[in-house]
Amino acid sequence: MSKLFFYDLETTGVDYRQSGIHQISGMILIDGKIRERFNFRVCPHEKSLFEEEALQVCGVTKEQVISYPSMKEVYNSLVQILSKYVDKFDSKDKFHLAGYNISAFDNFFLRTFFIQCEDYYFGSWFWPDCIDCYVLASNKLKEIRPTLPDFKQKTVAKHLGVEIDNERLHDAEYDIYLALQIYLKVKD
Repeated sequence: MSKLFFYDLETTGVDYRQSGIHQISGMILIDGKIRERFNFRVCPHEKSLFEEEALQVCGVTKEQVISYPSMKEVYNSLVQILSKYVDKFDSKDKFHLAGYNISAFDNFFLRTFFIQCEDYYFGSWFWPDCIDCYVLASNKLKEIRPTLPDFKQKTVAKHLGVEIDNERLHDAEYDIYLALQIYLKVKD
């Protein structure tokens, strides 16, 4: 049984050791079927650094972000969802993390989020490796990659024939949609 945890994060900066998550969005895919979607706004850890540029990219302010539900509330809601599909006490029952460029960015933030919520068993929910659509697309498009202006998710999706809504970019919920569309076009 294939269990994918497609997700994307929006953060208050680029360093997972100093910045925090302010949006977690995703979907659960079991054997290729979407079973559940979620979109949480999160008030990051109180010691999180807020970089103005990161907030501007997402179109949010620090005041908005600190008014979001607490990390612990969001963590509890997220774990409720995870628990529906994975038995964290079964070492052979886990999700594959999936998304765009998650191995270089999002995975570090998500793991840190769990630790900040005093859950030191991230590996009970997720396999240690991931399905990174950035890597899959890089392999699929290796011959034409030098002709692309960059390898951002938007550029790759557009090249693969996915229609882009520029107004919705950098919203984690929309970015998950794009990552899934890329995955469906490059997975084989």
